[in-house]
Amino acid sequence: MFLGLDIGSSSTKLAVLDGESGRTLAAVAYPDTELEISSPQAGFAEQDPDTWWHCVEQGLAKIAATTDIDLKHIEAIGISYQMHGLVLVDDQQQVLRPSIIWCDSRAVPYGDAALTELGDDYCFGHLLNSPGNFTAAKLRWVQENQPKLFTRIDKVMLPGDYIAMRLSGQVTTTASGLSEGTFWDYRERAPAQTLLDHWQIPAALLPARVPNIGEQGVVSDAVAAQLGLKSGVKISYRAGDQPNNAFSLNVREPGEVAATAGTSGVIYGVTEHNVADRQSRVNTFVHVTDSEAQRRNGVLVCVNGTGRLYSWLRKMLATGGEVSYPLLNELAAKVPIGSEGLVFHPFGNGAERIFQNQNLGAHIRHIDFNRHGLGHMVRAAQEGIVFALNQGFDVLKSIGGSCEVIKVAKGNMFLSGVFAHTFASTTQAAIEIYDTDGAAGAARGAALGSAYYASANEAFAGLKCIDVIEPDAAQAEQYQAAYQHWQEQLPVA
Repeated sequence: MFLGLDIGSSSTKLAVLDGESGRTLAAVAYPDTELEISSPQAGFAEQDPDTWWHCVEQGLAKIAATTDIDLKHIEAIGISYQMHGLVLVDDQQQVLRPSIIWCDSRAVPYGDAALTELGDDYCFGHLLNSPGNFTAAKLRWVQENQPKLFTRIDKVMLPGDYIAMRLSGQVTTTASGLSEGTFWDYRERAPAQTLLDHWQIPAALLPARVPNIGEQGVVSDAVAAQLGLKSGVKISYRAGDQPNNAFSLNVREPGEVAATAGTSGVIYGVTEHNVADRQSRVNTFVHVTDSEAQRRNGVLVCVNGTGRLYSWLRKMLATGGEVSYPLLNELAAKVPIGSEGLVFHPFGNGAERIFQNQNLGAHIRHIDFNRHGLGHMVRAAQEGIVFALNQGFDVLKSIGGSCEVIKVAKGNMFLSGVFAHTFASTTQAAIEIYDTDGAAGAARGAALGSAYYASANEAFAGLKCIDVIEPDAAQAEQYQAAYQHWQEQLPVA
């Protein structure tokens, strides 16, 4: 059996995979309610890394208590994690400050300044991105604003690196992880020394590299005993949540596209080329299946306020009692395409990359008290998320991305028929839905990385498509008109 950990900003999901059948034997999440994101001031978003570790501990305890699975039968562990977070530890592996997570916007000016100072040719030729609001820029913010703390840093990590450290006692990272922080030079296939020198960041702060898929270390005996695992369990897979979501859906080869609509929304296409968008509307990272023999990058379209918008809306409506997501979906289904003119721009969760890291804020426009009800609000929110993602999908297509099929997992916003059909008809791509998730994908990656499976094709033999949603040709004009109306109201500076 193989364990997958998916370390999110809302919760940690865990899955146990039976290698022989390729089936998920157990899937749990901890906690049952969404984790808090601390915002000490406007634009800040932080979480305590120890909270993520606590979720791993409690999630494993939940598996042990609610299933008949013997955790001592687990052979290897795979880790998926929220991307772009900054975790800092001292030489005793103690966390120095809360993690500055993916939706924090404070580092935008530092990344923008580096783009100006280093120039487009270096940033988009070597980093394939502006330093923007990524992990390296967040580290620069710490250097400038917390200089005493900066001198105590022994290693800089991403959230998944931190969990691997807690499991093994070793501090490591991956090329894919370095790329998501703009610490990676694609031409040199090495850490971005020019950027590090520019910001006077010692290269020694970066951990040693291990493969994304392959031997990364073993769980220490003490931690194995604490968690109920046997001695010698391998750590054999690690990836950020979006490369991992693509991997979970068997999106490994050039031209293949995946999407997810969890806390944030993402469309992610695989390419063999070093492509860059000089307007920084989409971003390129090293894909989890990259190797010396076959170059693989992932081009990522991101909208921060996807499931985050939907959970916020549900909470706002729940003042008189519990309001469920299925109820919201039912209300949305009763409203026509375009929400009768009501427009929702879902940009209330930090700086948005598709708008050059502008923090636009969320907006609701054209409310008519005599025509619009709750269902209009809900449908407009779902349509707004799709339309926002399509802004980036258009960019992805313009640089050579596929536009025929998008693979998604059954879950999150894709549980809504309105959302799924709007997504297919707006992007004009068939949506293939699979019964998997990030934790199951990480478990499958652990099995592949530990050599239980001889090949990726063997690893994904058990993955089945459970539904296909085709674009609705009869309603194409209505969706296009709604999308155009939404675009015309964009509050872009």
